[in-house]
Amino acid sequence: MTLRLTSLRIVLIAALAAVIVLGAFWALRANGSDGEAADPDAAAAIAAAGFSAEQKEAIGLMVRQYILEHPEILPEAIAELQRRQTSEQLAAAGDDLTQPFPGAVLGNPDGDKVLVEFSDYACGYCRQSVEDVKALVAADPDLKVVVRELPILSEGSVEAAKMALAAADQGRFPAFHDAMYAEGRPTGDAIERAGKAAGLDMAKARAFAASERVAAEIEANRNFARQLQIEGTPAWVAGEEVMQGAIGQSALRVALYPEDR
Repeated sequence: MTLRLTSLRIVLIAALAAVIVLGAFWALRANGSDGEAADPDAAAAIAAAGFSAEQKEAIGLMVRQYILEHPEILPEAIAELQRRQTSEQLAAAGDDLTQPFPGAVLGNPDGDKVLVEFSDYACGYCRQSVEDVKALVAADPDLKVVVRELPILSEGSVEAAKMALAAADQGRFPAFHDAMYAEGRPTGDAIERAGKAAGLDMAKARAFAASERVAAEIEANRNFARQLQIEGTPAWVAGEEVMQGAIGQSALRVALYPEDR
C-alpha cells in the first residue's frame, strides 16, 4: 500500500511538474527571454510534499522523458495557454471594447455579430484589409464592425484618426473611412480632401477633432491595445479571438462564425 501511494504521489507530482515546465516554456517563448522562469508557489508545493532529492531527480527525468516522447503536447499546451490568456485579457477589457465611439461603425450599427478592428490610416495592411471588411459586411446584414482608431505610425495617423472621429460625430464615418484610405498617406492635404469628399462640415469637424472627447477616445483605444497585447495594426477581436495583421477575409470569417467550421 505504501509503495502504491508513493507511486501515485510521483505520478501526480510529475503531472504538476509537466504543467510547470510547459508554463515556463510559454513564458520564455512569449517574452523572448533566455533566462530561467521560476514558479515559487509550485516550488513550495513540491517542497511541502516531502520528496527526497532522489525522488525529485526521478520526477524531473520522468517529465523530461515524457516530453521527449510526446513533443506534440508542447504546441497543444501553448495554444491552450494562449487561449486562456486571451480570454482573461478580453474579460479585463470588458464590454466597453465592443461599444463603439458613437458613429464609428461599419455595417449594421445595431448588428448582433460584432467584429472589432484596430486600425491606422497610415497602415498599408489596414488599407489592404478594407475590401475584406466590405465583403464581410456585404455578406452579413447583421454584422457590426466597431472601428477603434489606433494611430501609432505617424503624426498624420493621429490627425486622420481625430478627423475620422469627427466624421463619426457628423454621421459620415464610413464615407470618410473609405476616402481616407483611398488617399494613401494621411498628410494634412489628404485629410482635408477626404473630409470634403465625405461631405463634412470642415469647420465643425476641425473643432471636434481638437476636443478632449476625441483625445480621450484615442487614449482609451491605446489602453485596450495594451490590455490585449496588440502591437500593430490591423488587429481584430472576434468572439474569443484576438488576431493581428492583414489575415484576410477567410480567417476573419472563421473567427466570426465558429459554428461554420
